[in-house]
Amino acid sequence: MTNLKFESVLFNFHDVILMMISLQCLFFALLLWFTNSKQIKSTFFLAAFLFAHSLIPINELMMWGVEFKVHARQQLTSLYFAPGIAYYLDGPLLFLCIKSLVFRDFALKRADLLHLLPFAIYSLFIGFSFYGNPPSIRLEMLNSESFVYSANYVGIEFFSKLIRFSYVIACFILISRYALKLQEKHSNMEKAHLSWLRALVAGFTIVMLFELILSASKIFTHYHYIYFYIGLTRYYTTFFLVNLLVFTAIRFFGMFEQVNEADLPKKPADEFAINPQEAESINERIKQEKLYLDPDITLDSLAETLEIMSRDLSMIINRHFGANFYTFINSYRIDEAKRMLKDSDQRDTTITDIYLAVGFNSKSVFYTFFKKLEGMTPTKYRQIH
Repeated sequence: MTNLKFESVLFNFHDVILMMISLQCLFFALLLWFTNSKQIKSTFFLAAFLFAHSLIPINELMMWGVEFKVHARQQLTSLYFAPGIAYYLDGPLLFLCIKSLVFRDFALKRADLLHLLPFAIYSLFIGFSFYGNPPSIRLEMLNSESFVYSANYVGIEFFSKLIRFSYVIACFILISRYALKLQEKHSNMEKAHLSWLRALVAGFTIVMLFELILSASKIFTHYHYIYFYIGLTRYYTTFFLVNLLVFTAIRFFGMFEQVNEADLPKKPADEFAINPQEAESINERIKQEKLYLDPDITLDSLAETLEIMSRDLSMIINRHFGANFYTFINSYRIDEAKRMLKDSDQRDTTITDIYLAVGFNSKSVFYTFFKKLEGMTPTKYRQIH
């Protein structure tokens, strides 16, 4: 008797969390949609993503809520599987939100209709296999739970979770592409807020991985305790992520520097002949004037100092020095750091003071770059020399 009471209380609290997630998502979705006076595309996609997420807790309550599902089967038979469409829409919406956030030239194309293909497959499946039956048969299918545990339904559910997980992986690839494009113009990436974006996507990756495991367990195992513990974990993680997304997006969404997704046409190699003397002159001037010490130096600011077109400077760096701007500038900084590490007059200067002095803003980036170029840490390099 005590155990039954404990499970009932736990599940009722769990219901409250689900309803809080749904109401939060719905409230902020409407708020973002109607206050987006500047018609920012990424904000519209974020609002749509949150609206889709507001349906997921409702779907979970209708499917698995001990008391709620009984009422839903009797009163909402015609709408029973409607909230499930969110599982086929939130992945594409998150992907399009990030894409429109970081790429200046983003525009919806006809090919983007392919994102709706999983949703169309789900709609056809539910339409034929469930709604194609008379109301009395549909009610019996729900009450006996024969449909939701059938091989076909479990298979389509696993398909939806696999699609969602694929989209968060696609989001990571998208962020990596964005980072590479930023490195063409920036020497420091700390202001790009990539860590926030990656952490957010990583959080949703964990949630969607849990759901994928949960769905797979229905196919390959019969251990119901897996459903319970993974189910609780993903709900509370989702609750945390929704709050993180909403409250941090307000701060970060307007601070991303957008880049063009499509590469600008470059002059063919035979039309842009690299002058080795000009390239060496650029190299010498950067070294002599120590232009790399400016932590906020960009391709455009360096081009202005050198009195050369940004596009031409970029091609010289790419073709003559074989690097992007990010690697190009930070290589000078590493050389300067090596000089300071070997200097006996700098023996009392800390590693932190050194990497800040040469233009780095991040200790982890400095250590990563140093080890990549020298095969050892700065501390080890100082000890040897």
